[in-house]
Amino acid sequence: MWNSIAENCVLDFLVSMGLVIGGALFGGLAALLTHHDPQTAMNTLASDLKVWAIVAALGGSMDVLRVIDRGVFGLHIGPMVRQLIYLFAAFLGCHVGYIVIQWLTAGRSSS
Repeated sequence: MWNSIAENCVLDFLVSMGLVIGGALFGGLAALLTHHDPQTAMNTLASDLKVWAIVAALGGSMDVLRVIDRGVFGLHIGPMVRQLIYLFAAFLGCHVGYIVIQWLTAGRSSS
């Protein structure tokens, strides 16, 4: 059981991190091609994509909310804790991706 939880945590972490980094990098490329400041675009996109990366990594937020609802009101604590761990791993991954983009652009949000 713990092995499965660890595998899902790693998957959620890397998927959410990859979504933020990839989206920001390709958005920076699009900004460069359209003669806009790529650093500003990358920082803005990295910030805006954090929430969507969490949702995408977890496969849609409705299942997570349903399991948490059953955990709180139906006293099914085990599945609820597991979903909260997955949620934390996805949040951590998207925040690490955001930090990587901040590091790549030196935190510049305007030129």
